This record gives sequence, C-alpha cells and structure tokens, in this order.
Amino acid sequence: MNNLGRTIHIKKEILVRIIKAFLSDDFEEQARLIPYDMRPKGMEVPYRCCVYKERAIIKARTLAGLGFSIEEDDETVSLAKYAKKALEREEISEKNLTVLQSACKGCNSNKIYVTDLCQGCIARPCMSSCKFGAISVVNGRSVIDDSKCKKCQMCVKACPYNAIVKISVPCEDACPVGAIKKDETGFASIDYDRCISCGKCTSACPFGAVHERSQIIDILKAIKDGKKVIAMVAPAIAGQFPGNIYQLKTAIKKAGFTDVYEVAQGADITAHYEAEEFVERMAEAKEQQTEWLDKWVNEGGYDAKEGDLKEKPPVRNFMTTSCCAGYNQLIAKHLPEIKPYVSTTGTPTYYISEIIKKEIPDAITVFVSPCVAKRAEGFSNPNVDFVMNSEELGALFIAKKIEITECEEEQYVVESSKHARNFGFTGGVADSVKASLRDETIIKPFVINGLNKESIRQLRKFAQSGECEGGCNMIEVMCCEGGCIGGNATVNNQKMAKKQIDSLANASKDIDKI
Repeated sequence: MNNLGRTIHIKKEILVRIIKAFLSDDFEEQARLIPYDMRPKGMEVPYRCCVYKERAIIKARTLAGLGFSIEEDDETVSLAKYAKKALEREEISEKNLTVLQSACKGCNSNKIYVTDLCQGCIARPCMSSCKFGAISVVNGRSVIDDSKCKKCQMCVKACPYNAIVKISVPCEDACPVGAIKKDETGFASIDYDRCISCGKCTSACPFGAVHERSQIIDILKAIKDGKKVIAMVAPAIAGQFPGNIYQLKTAIKKAGFTDVYEVAQGADITAHYEAEEFVERMAEAKEQQTEWLDKWVNEGGYDAKEGDLKEKPPVRNFMTTSCCAGYNQLIAKHLPEIKPYVSTTGTPTYYISEIIKKEIPDAITVFVSPCVAKRAEGFSNPNVDFVMNSEELGALFIAKKIEITECEEEQYVVESSKHARNFGFTGGVADSVKASLRDETIIKPFVINGLNKESIRQLRKFAQSGECEGGCNMIEVMCCEGGCIGGNATVNNQKMAKKQIDSLANASKDIDKI
C-alpha cells in the first residue's frame, strides 16, 4: 500500500479534480485552474518556499494525472493545452512511470556514516567487523573510507552504541533492479530498459516525486463516447473499498462502465491450466532424469565402488507461477536463466480479457489493478485496452459522489471460486493450483514474498542449480510483500484488506465446484 501520508492525499485530490474537470462543461479551463484552486493567492504554503513553487509542482503532478511524462514537460505550455492533447491522444505510452524532479530532494548518496555518538572505544568492534579495511581511527573517532566501503553494514551491527548508521536514498533502496538513480543533475531518473514496473519507488519516495502516468482521461473519453467499456476487477479489489464486491459492481456501473467482470474468473482458468502444466513438467523432468541416469551408468559414469554419481544429472524439479507482471518483467530484463522454469500458462487478466473480447468484440477493456506492473502487462496484451488502479477508481467514486455501501448488490454472471478470490495475497496462487489437483500432496510450494535484491539472488541460485530450497517444486513469486493487497496503488491496509477478502472467499465455492 502506498501509505506515505500527505503525498497520497495530494495525488488523490489532483485525480479527483482532473475527473471533475473532465465532467465539467469546460475541461481545458478547469484543468488549467487546478494548481490555482489548490493553492490560491494568500494561502499559507504548506510545504515549499512560496505559492508559485507549490503551483509549479501541482502542475507537474497534474501532467502525470493527464497521462503525460513530467520529464518532457514544456513549461510554456499550459495545462489547458495538455488537457486538449489528452483528449486528442490515440495511443498510450509504454513508459508508465515519470519523475517529478522539482519535487525530488536529490538525497545524499547511499553511504555508511559514523555519527557523533561514536565513543572511540578501545575494543574497536567496528574495525574488526569490517573485512575491507574501510574503517580507521582518527583523533579517537572511527572514520569510514567511502572508496573501500562495500556498504555491507557489518559495522552498523557491531557498534554497541548504534553510532554507525546507513544513510539511504529511499527510491534507490526500494528498487530491486537498480533502475532508478541520480542523473547528471543530481536528481532521480528512471532507466526504463532496467525498470520492471514494480512501482516500489513510487511508494518509497517520501516527497512523492515518482508518479504513474494515468490513463483515466482515455477511459473517461471512451465512456463519454458511448463505447462498451468493461471493467475487469482484480481479486485484490475486494479488499480495497467499503461494502462488498457485489455492491462494488453496481458502483462501477454507476460510474459509467457498461459491465464488470471479476478477474478471479480468469484466475480459476489459470489455476486449472497451471495445475495441468505442473503435472506434465514434473513427469517430463522425472523421465529425463531416468533417461540420463540410464545413459550415464551405461557409459561408466557411475562409480560402483564409491556408490555415487561422478556428475550431477540435469534437473528441472520446480516450476514458478506466472501471475505477477513485475516478476515477468524481471525475467525478461534481468533473470533469463530462470525462464525455462516459468509456467507458460496465461495470467488471470489474459484469460478474462480474452473471454470478454470474444463475447463482446467491440468492447473497451479496462483492468482495475492494485499496482503499476499491470500497466506493463496491459500494454503487451492486445485484449487489454487500458489499466486503471484502485486509487483512480476511488477518485472516480469521489468525483461522482458514489457511495458503495448505498449501492444495491448485483451478482456476476460467472461466480469465481474462493481459491481464485484468494489470488490477491501471498500464498493464494499456489494454494489455488494445489486445489485444482486431485492429489494436493504432489505440490510443495515455496513462496517469494516480495521481490528485492536478496530474493532475486535466491531465484538465480535456484535457476543455476535446477533445484528449489527444501525440495519444494512450485515457486510462487509475489513482487509486493503480502501479495497484490500490498500493491503500490492500493487504498486499504493489508490487514483490513485480507479480512475483507477472507470474508468473501469463505462464502464462495471451492474450486472443484466451479
């Protein structure tokens, strides 16, 4: 969840104002006035040096809300002209993140630093803990040579006075693949060739300098044009808003959508096919190992005296699940060695969007997502036209004054299983695949609960050895800790979200009854 206090409230207020502007009689003029309405003349400036700086930053945030890159902003172009361009836009950009450098603090570089709490103790535990000779004592105080320091933090752990600290750059620390760093100007910049669209940087920056590029105007334009706009709500959506998922369907239709489908319907399909694929892969792996062993023994590779193999047989004794868009981006850009172990089964979004396009060929499909990563998946899937996140949906409800709890319940044409509705949190995908098998004991799951540098090293190790830790044979990878309910664009805390989803799932049918 993006829970960085005021930054998320400012973002939501801007989204609400953009939507209200679109719904007004003069979108372009109302969009132009957003910075002035939010920071009127004479108002006490809450964050920065002056009202003009505040307005400039609000303008930049509004650009992202209109779907534009802040980095490419021409300061001489007014928001009114950008609003007009948004209405005229026919294609969306693949680059779904943008950095507001004027809001970026330009944080000091990551480093290990000795504070004034250093007591110059005789034991020198910091020196003895450092394997790189980076610490010396000068005038009775520990000093770190940055050129030698590897930032291992062993000295931080060793100091009995907590006098040594790590100075962090939040966005850089959060990024698991090193895709965001300072550029030549000293401010944050995203390397899109490395970026996996996980959105961790958007949640981590305490200044709210990293934004998603919204597609809300494109969606509202399609609704206004009278097109059949279908919302596809992710399983995690059940934990994001008050009321239940059946009231939510009514609320979304009141907001202008033609119909609403549960992506959990696609999750049931994913679980079924992934279970079949898993059984086939494990049988194939066993057959290959048997063939290899027979051949090896016949060629003298087995030492009868020692009773063991001289060389380890090639194995592929595990499969990873396919649902997390951030994980799939990681594989494509940074972890190709694990690709042979990745399930080829489509994601729930893949299957539900395919179903909708077959049933309603002229439909405009909108995936309602808990995270940034699904924008990347939507861009690569021809059956997904747009992606909006939970924050944007919540802003739409506010702008249109829709109270979900006051809406009547409307059932979905196809009811999803309780297992599919549990796809939104860690462990739910693997459990769903297990439940799709007659013999659940053949799956031993291993869960990666959040992508970070350590979990990526772990996955690389599994790929190189062909074996998963503890003899596990199915790896579920969740980019966000806690699963999709921990996505950067969610609006509810994980504990409450899981409670709401559990309530829905417990009232739903088992997967074998669907």
